[in-house]
Amino acid sequence: MAQFKHGDFSTCDVPRPGRPKTVTTPEITDQIHNLILENRQISAKSIAEQLGISREQVGSIIREDLDVWKLSAKWVPKCLNVDKKRQWCQSSEQLLEFFWLDSNDFLSLLVTMDKTWLYRYDPETKQQSMKWQHSGSPCPKKF
Repeated sequence: MAQFKHGDFSTCDVPRPGRPKTVTTPEITDQIHNLILENRQISAKSIAEQLGISREQVGSIIREDLDVWKLSAKWVPKCLNVDKKRQWCQSSEQLLEFFWLDSNDFLSLLVTMDKTWLYRYDPETKQQSMKWQHSGSPCPKKF
């Protein structure tokens, strides 16, 4: 109202400081995709801070435009090839035969006197193992 009193009858908006209303541009989408490809464990918050856009907008671009989801690794006991699987089956069959032959003395056949070295192992948490994956990619595995 004050502008009209001073003779300014313009109806156009004057540029204002702050973030633009739309940040979903091909350049921003490409930058986000490149950051994800460089580090698959990067957080959306970190991407938002690096690009200077909101975390919600980064999440929207990642899910809707890039079709990428953050998945945690699936825990599997061992990565066995065909030969190792065959050896495990043969060993299991032999143990089962020993058990059927003499179930009372079965454990005495398994106890050994070898030295065992134990190492401290700090596994990654589920959150630490999460990585960005495209929707068609297989689930990552951790052995």
